[in-house]
Amino acid sequence: MTVFDHPEFDRHQTVAHCHDAASGLHAIIAIHDTRLGPALGGCRMWAYDSEQAALTDVLRLAKGMTYKAALAGLPFGGGKSVIIGDPRQAKSEALLRAMGRAVDRLGGAYIVAEDVGIGTADVVTMAQETGHVAGLPGQGGDPSPATAYGVYLGIRAAVSYRLGRNSLDGVRVAVQGLGHVGRSVCERLAADGARLVVADLNPQALEQAAAVHGAQIAAPEAIHAADVDVYSPCALGAVANDETIPAMRATVVAGSANNQLAEPRHGAALAARGILYAPDYAINAGGIINIAHEPWHSGKPYYRDAAFADVARIHDTLLEIFGEATAAGIPTHEAADRIAERRLAAA
Repeated sequence: MTVFDHPEFDRHQTVAHCHDAASGLHAIIAIHDTRLGPALGGCRMWAYDSEQAALTDVLRLAKGMTYKAALAGLPFGGGKSVIIGDPRQAKSEALLRAMGRAVDRLGGAYIVAEDVGIGTADVVTMAQETGHVAGLPGQGGDPSPATAYGVYLGIRAAVSYRLGRNSLDGVRVAVQGLGHVGRSVCERLAADGARLVVADLNPQALEQAAAVHGAQIAAPEAIHAADVDVYSPCALGAVANDETIPAMRATVVAGSANNQLAEPRHGAALAARGILYAPDYAINAGGIINIAHEPWHSGKPYYRDAAFADVARIHDTLLEIFGEATAAGIPTHEAADRIAERRLAAA
């Protein structure tokens, strides 16, 4: 199968396979659309089962970034990159610098930032080889807190729209994944009185959530079926699929994970069950909004309060999506796509 025949290929402008023998780098960079501006998106490092799996991930993620920037009203296109390998074993300075050189060869068409398996320190290493980076210390730094703030506000919007409640006090939320974003989401939810159920592969993260927030612990493979009001996936994607959707008891799905729908048809499957889905590329846009306030792009010093004030617009964006979906009688992911595509067409 060629890239052009891949089911996730959707008029992507550039798909670059990157290799460096000396460092062992095997990576793919995908640029989906640059009508609104240069492609911006994080670099993910993951032990993919195959090159085909990595290609599927990067194609989907790049397109999601195009729609994310469009919905957020930002002058960026959509791009993403993936490094094939276990970040706990294969990551090295040489590999990260080789990735920086791969990004630099694209001449600014793609701007790289952190993602799963790649942290702020890793982006600093890439920056030794390219200036086309975002999320550096002294700029806006780690975008995770902004992403978490947007997810928290998105949960509030979804709870208000679906449950008719303007408070999270007593609302039951299952958070899957306690990384930087998931932990911060839990902190905000607990401060508002939400009752938490959590799942993660890290026992220490689970123990902390239980001790600090009184969270109930669930198995990662079962948390989608927890008896809660909100299911918040904050780890990897494809969590809404043929197996999980029939078992869900939540009436809202709202989390930070990218590509939560295993296939587009699963958005309709959620709607058919009366589950309100907050499209992932709308609710998790806080990070890219934060990056837009960094000096390299804005030309002004970074002010956290101003950045987070813009992130707060995610609440109203989701209400707009929910309203259009209801009015048109379509699933929320289709409504979000329509809004993003209108903005892209206007460009």
